[in-house]
Amino acid sequence: MLPKRTLGNSNLEVSALGLGCMGLSFGYGPATDKNQAIDLIRAAYEAGVTFFDTAECYGPFTNEELVGEAVAPFRDKVVIATKFGFQDGDSKKGLDSSPARIRIVAEASLKRLRTDYIDLFYQHRVDPNVPIEEVAGTIQDLIREGKVRHWGLSEAGVSTIRNAHAVQPVTALQSEYSLFFREPEKEIIPTLEELGIGFVPFSPLGKGFLTGAINETTKFDPTDFRNIVPRFSEENRKANQALVDLLKVIASEKGATPAQIALAWLLAQKSWIVPIPGTTKLPRLQENIGAASINLSEEDLRHIEKAASKIHIQGARYPENLQSRVGK
Repeated sequence: MLPKRTLGNSNLEVSALGLGCMGLSFGYGPATDKNQAIDLIRAAYEAGVTFFDTAECYGPFTNEELVGEAVAPFRDKVVIATKFGFQDGDSKKGLDSSPARIRIVAEASLKRLRTDYIDLFYQHRVDPNVPIEEVAGTIQDLIREGKVRHWGLSEAGVSTIRNAHAVQPVTALQSEYSLFFREPEKEIIPTLEELGIGFVPFSPLGKGFLTGAINETTKFDPTDFRNIVPRFSEENRKANQALVDLLKVIASEKGATPAQIALAWLLAQKSWIVPIPGTTKLPRLQENIGAASINLSEEDLRHIEKAASKIHIQGARYPENLQSRVGK
């Protein structure tokens, strides 16, 4: 079974690896068949996963309904994270973290998730038009009302994290972090450590790149988000292959897979880091869960660090219009 971790100074205990559910409905090509998706979520729970990540804008709305139905038989044994922050729950529209909107989302999410409380409610992206203190105050009210138990931020910058935490303690920050994207190491991780906030890395496998299953000739479905990501252009995939090759070498020494090494590396960074890899396939789910039992020694970590430091990752992680929404 998966070991447990606590997110920062909160008392929120979750499995060391969560399941990012977005890809079952949204973002990476056609949605998975509903029954297959429910089976996958329930298989994750059987294997020890107790932390499931969704959002109103995944679909929109269908992913929350899916997660709600899948975890209904064991709702009180798991932690559900969902998110607010987009106009009408549509990530293609603008941002909206107005107090009225947050309340609307909370009520609608509770219904779709078939529950009377949200374990972890994230602001999906920082809304420059609404002071974070106002957002934190609204969440505080929802916590007092028992509708929300913990709150978090996603892709927020250091000053926002500090200002939010001063009003209502933040349980977790969810942002991209992996061997493929290490920017959080500069300012974000030290800030989280200082404040006692957990870190939930999304895309811990570099949107699939670190699995070794993608190369320069891979063709993505027309609806796949990666088609517009500069880092996934053909020439950048070719250039970035060096990182996957490094993981393959270490994986073969450990009798593991590149994905497992990438996840084990994240788990080894801090005891309060809980990655949420997503997948639509049962064998991949089992492979990811296996990462929690891989122990990387100090020497292994030094070796990875030294080799990775010589690899310069090519390409931005977002197209410009989306890059403007992060790090605020």
